[in-house]
Amino acid sequence: MSQEKLAKMECQECKRVGYFTTRNKKIKTRLELKKHCKDCKKHQDFKETK
Repeated sequence: MSQEKLAKMECQECKRVGYFTTRNKKIKTRLELKKHCKDCKKHQDFKETK
């Protein structure tokens, strides 16, 4: 899998990178998903980071 298509997802509560996901590069806005954080032990908002 190409590195340029991967996006790091960071928990907005504890600020830890928990997921890597693929995304469409044509869309310029940052990806935002609700995922389970293993450190917080609950569902949190995850935003794409650089």
